[in-house]
Amino acid sequence: MAQRLKEFREFRERMNQRIVELGNLNIKRFFTLDGNAYDDGALDARTKEFAGLAASCVLRCDDCIAYHVIRCKELGATNAQILEVLNVGLIVGGSIVIPHLRRAVALLDELDAEGAA
Repeated sequence: MAQRLKEFREFRERMNQRIVELGNLNIKRFFTLDGNAYDDGALDARTKEFAGLAASCVLRCDDCIAYHVIRCKELGATNAQILEVLNVGLIVGGSIVIPHLRRAVALLDELDAEGAA
């Protein structure tokens, strides 16, 4: 597994657990709300992840982009589908999104290499 991808996954898991352990009820509720928002409903989970990815591009949040790219791949999205979603984020967000687009494509490459291993 590529080092960046491994570090992202480990850090996210470790710190989410640590934050939950702190016992703040409102933070726990937000984490639950965030997780539940992406469950299947009137829209399937993959479509919701696509929406989250586009929004994360516009907001220029690399951690969020990485999370949603990973989830999209886990839910069976193709690279072509993910690139179209990234394009929507680029169009809405403008050229300032380009550095985040680069990192998203690098992550796609890492995920593809991981799958090929």
